[in-house]
Amino acid sequence: MNRCQYTISEQISELSRGAEEILVEQDLEDKVAKGKPLRIKTGFDPTAPDLHLGHTVLLNKMRQFQEFGHTVIFLIGDFTGIIGDPSGRNATRPSLTSDQIKENAGTYQEQVFKILDPDRTEIRYNSEWMDELGAAGMISLAALHTVARMLERDDFKKRFASNQPISIHEFLYPLAQGYDSVALDADVELGGTDQKFNLLIGRELQKHYGQKPQVVLTMPLLEGLDGIKKMSKSSGNYIALEDPPNDMFGKIMSVSDDLMWRYYELLSFRSGKEISGMMSAVDEGANPRDVKFELAEEITTRFHGRSVAVKARQDFVSRFARGDIPEDIPGVELVVGADGLRIANVLRDAGLVTSTSEGIRMIKQNAVRIDGEKIRDAGLTIEPDRCLVIQVGKRKWRKVNT
Repeated sequence: MNRCQYTISEQISELSRGAEEILVEQDLEDKVAKGKPLRIKTGFDPTAPDLHLGHTVLLNKMRQFQEFGHTVIFLIGDFTGIIGDPSGRNATRPSLTSDQIKENAGTYQEQVFKILDPDRTEIRYNSEWMDELGAAGMISLAALHTVARMLERDDFKKRFASNQPISIHEFLYPLAQGYDSVALDADVELGGTDQKFNLLIGRELQKHYGQKPQVVLTMPLLEGLDGIKKMSKSSGNYIALEDPPNDMFGKIMSVSDDLMWRYYELLSFRSGKEISGMMSAVDEGANPRDVKFELAEEITTRFHGRSVAVKARQDFVSRFARGDIPEDIPGVELVVGADGLRIANVLRDAGLVTSTSEGIRMIKQNAVRIDGEKIRDAGLTIEPDRCLVIQVGKRKWRKVNT
């Protein structure tokens, strides 16, 4: 993709695809119209060793900016990670040690170049300037913002109203993230919708330091495999970039048909026109499973290569689509009293779902099988002294002894 091949409006249209909000879109158009490479900043705190597909929503957008000739800055928040991002939190986030951050940051660098172009990527650490800023500089930075303004932030406001504690150091996080934009002289900053407050502070600080304010582009938060909570390691509903190919393929195939389209919009490199064509085909009777196959193969190819992805598809068809039972199903022993145990409790206790309500929902979705038979009765009771093979969705299996 070459920006010279596209009009300004076409570039803005492509860069806006999937975005939740652009502040200010006219500023983005003006910056792009100058024809000079822009500096696109996105920060990632190394809070866990593995990146997952939720992170790639932003990485994909960064790659798109690169394809139009711009430079992206993959900013590793080794300083801000010590503070802990309060975005979307109803309690103080536990701080990480410097050793944890260093270890996690190393894995990030190995993974991001599966998407980003190394020649147009700067890897930076915000400790470069935050350590130099020092205590006196941090006090000066804190003087630029008021407590009242901080409490306008939705998650802080809710915690304050419900008498949940807010630690003073949490107020420093959005200021530190905003100062990153000053240090990097960012033209555009990308972030999730939960980052909007922090991103706007970056604009304000740039104005204070005499820079032109960055454009803020927010992307939606990708739902995890459960289709409810955002994808995260803590929720266990994630697909890691380092997942083995068969696991990655199978997890994508396990998402609901509705969620599949969300993944196409935010994860696929196919054009909007192609995706619309697929949706029309399904509306006219095409099997959504076949469309999901294409998505799973595309994403698995991106991280493992074409030939490996094709084999993962073949393995999936052999093991699941044809009804074959895997040979390596984990077993679990459950204590069941004389009165038996409701099926939703069995699913939860066997580790197939996270709660009984999720178990009931999966039964209603016809996603539960016992010994190959589909279970439709959420009130089913499992008696003691049974040996069952239970399947939930496409890829979760347990041998259950009661």
